Amino acid sequence: MPPWEVLLPVAGLALLDTLSPATIGISLYVLLSGARSVARPLFAFLGTVALFYFVLGCALMLGFGFLLDTLGGAADSAPVSWAMVVLGGGLLVYSFLAPTKPRAQRRPASFRTVAMIGLGLATGLLEGGTAFPYFGAIGIMTTAELPATTWLAVLAAYNVVMVLPPILLYLGHRALGERLRPRLERWRSKVEAGSREALAWIIGLVGFFLLANGLARTGALAAVEGSGFVTFLNGL
Repeated sequence: MPPWEVLLPVAGLALLDTLSPATIGISLYVLLSGARSVARPLFAFLGTVALFYFVLGCALMLGFGFLLDTLGGAADSAPVSWAMVVLGGGLLVYSFLAPTKPRAQRRPASFRTVAMIGLGLATGLLEGGTAFPYFGAIGIMTTAELPATTWLAVLAAYNVVMVLPPILLYLGHRALGERLRPRLERWRSKVEAGSREALAWIIGLVGFFLLANGLARTGALAAVEGSGFVTFLNGL
């Protein structure tokens, strides 16, 4: 068993990771689809998401993260720095123009297992880059130098906790049936609206940091060097 100074913060981060708007939103959509059987597509989706993050966590724990450090050196070149400026500026502008109101969703033709697995992979790929609680948990476990048998168990438990809210929603749906539908509909609307606003904020923040880093690396802000702003940006 890992020490409490590792287990408690990791458990807290796992609870924070249960608030994924994409995972909860898709799960609510499946539950409200009116399909004859929702268990198979729902658990195919959730199982894929959990497995994706588990494999990602194992890769990072085994040291594959060194690739990020290798690629990071490329940012010192002038073309890459200016590309960061352009990309960051574009993302920042888009974050202000991106629609945040929910739109009518098109229903898929079916909830085939293969389609739900693909949707789970797509969700993992889209959210993997912003899974900050997960990366924080991996950092804590890496620093603690846990044995493989321990961190494997902790990673598995983390990912089970991460998909626990949709599982509880499914159990509530099975127990209460149509009586729960109005509440699920309200939750889905709130999740959809909140996820769009959160995505706009995330895009804006990423755009700002890319723009700031790019400008600092190109030397475009040398004129205000005395203010300490460039030093601040270089530290980002």
